Amino acid sequence: MNPYMLLMFAILSEVFGSSMLKLSKGFSKWLPSIGVVLGMGSAFFFLSQTLKELPLGIAYAIWSGVGTALTAVVGVVLWKETINVKKALAIVLIIGGVIVMKLSADMG
Repeated sequence: MNPYMLLMFAILSEVFGSSMLKLSKGFSKWLPSIGVVLGMGSAFFFLSQTLKELPLGIAYAIWSGVGTALTAVVGVVLWKETINVKKALAIVLIIGGVIVMKLSADMG
């Protein structure tokens, strides 16, 4: 399977697991707690499969950067967390950093 497709699954699994972490209320709710374990377990499984073909630095930068940005968006959309110009700029910078990492890997 395409390593970037596996990486996408890793990112989506991690975002799901993080969202379930919020719902688990400190692991006091059993169903969301199972979602945390499944989401994070799947995320690391897919990330490990990605690393068979992609360099660690690139894969991890994309996984953590895009995962962080998407989790922040989920927080705003689902949990009605506030966003301001500084937070929006931070998300843009994270995504920009991921792009630069990917481009630098492709060039060198």
